[in-house]
Amino acid sequence: MTDTHQKTVADAGTAPAPGLKRSIGVVGGTLLTLSCVTPASTLFVVVPDLFGSLGTATALTIAIGSLLCIAVAFCYSELGTLIPSAGGEYAMVSTMAGRLAGWLVFVLSLLVVMIVPPVIAMGTADYLAPIVHLDPSMTGAGVMLLATLAGLLDLRANAWITGVFLVLEVIAAGVVAVLGFSHSHRGMDSLVSMRVAGENGHADTVTAMLVISGLAIALFITQGFSTAVYLSEELENPRRNVARTVLATLAISTVVILVPVAAITLGASDLSELTGGDIGSMVTAWSNSAVGTFVSLCVALAIINAGIVMVIQNSRVLFASARDKAWPGPVNTVFSRLGRFGSPWVATLAVGVPGAVLCFVNLDTLYGVTGVSVTGMYLLVAVAALLARRGSHQHTPAWRMPLWPAVPVLLIAVLAYILTQQEASYLLWTGGITAAATLYWALYLRPRRDTRWLVTLPEDARITDPADTLATIPAQAGPAEPAPVAGEARA
Repeated sequence: MTDTHQKTVADAGTAPAPGLKRSIGVVGGTLLTLSCVTPASTLFVVVPDLFGSLGTATALTIAIGSLLCIAVAFCYSELGTLIPSAGGEYAMVSTMAGRLAGWLVFVLSLLVVMIVPPVIAMGTADYLAPIVHLDPSMTGAGVMLLATLAGLLDLRANAWITGVFLVLEVIAAGVVAVLGFSHSHRGMDSLVSMRVAGENGHADTVTAMLVISGLAIALFITQGFSTAVYLSEELENPRRNVARTVLATLAISTVVILVPVAAITLGASDLSELTGGDIGSMVTAWSNSAVGTFVSLCVALAIINAGIVMVIQNSRVLFASARDKAWPGPVNTVFSRLGRFGSPWVATLAVGVPGAVLCFVNLDTLYGVTGVSVTGMYLLVAVAALLARRGSHQHTPAWRMPLWPAVPVLLIAVLAYILTQQEASYLLWTGGITAAATLYWALYLRPRRDTRWLVTLPEDARITDPADTLATIPAQAGPAEPAPVAGEARA
């Protein structure tokens, strides 16, 4: 039997769990989610590594990765409309695959929560270099503290703040695209020419196996669309808007990233310059130093923007875990407190302040661990998507992905391959942390299964009207049953 426990926020004899305020629609949610994808910072930070190994095959690899991300987005959209919780992946997996699986997903997400924001924040100094030279650690810590202060504000205000920053980074990506296409040195057929500069300057062929290996990076270039699920408790009409926000974000971010990549491929003066991946130098050569400085500043703002959204997202995960009683009583009480703006202020500080401290630590190994953590988390989400239509879940009104169960099965196969491509040390670190988390589950959470780790949904997320679904969902016969908020015991 799967070890699960069913609980709503309005169970008899219990006080209602604190809920977040529904204050944003699809536009605000998409702005916040796109800011977490940070297409401009991805373009300038992650893509150059792909150029170095894949050359002219980079755009093709990203395109394939984006197609595979559609499978991920389908899983998140269906599960996110069934389980609209600030807990994100762990709430979805707990409901469908059992509380132990959900707990392990939470631990994997917590690793990402604590490591990725400061690593990205430390990159700010590199893009402020055209104006001022700063210490990367000090600059990263400042960005994390600024993001923490912004995270304490009302979410609607943050949607506008991040929206302004997002416009600037999209403009930067647009400038790169226009300059690259207007200085083309090769034809469109070069996008599939599969060539990269070798050690002696000679052109080497990019093999199919290299492209497949490159998918380990390409898959995660647009992965920030999952933020929409974390915001599902603050989205208006989540059973309509979660799927719309997830899919809209993936489509927009793919265009914002892939079009400039194609332009850079065509505009690089030669194969060696393209393989070098110094996009800033290319922009300066295509225009002048002033334009290059403008683009660098936009990237710096994009990183700050990402820091704000990540702190917002990650604080919601910690808040939800306390509300679901993952910790001893006093810790749960503190982390579930809401501030005057309706944000979980203690959880926000608990994420942001340690992130500032981590900016002074060498995070190379920990950053590798996050790659394994994200892959494992997606793998468990795909497994949960396979189980999303069993029992009462089969009849719950929700957005339903096409081509089920082929989509999650394909995703599981791809993610399993990606795990095999990670370094053994990263796998061992993540495995050790997962083993410790399992021990905590066995010794503390499982013996207290009636009072700890009780995954909940806010009261207003329960289905009461079958019409509150996407138009593609057929109406249910008879009255709609409440959406299950925790997995049921199954053989």
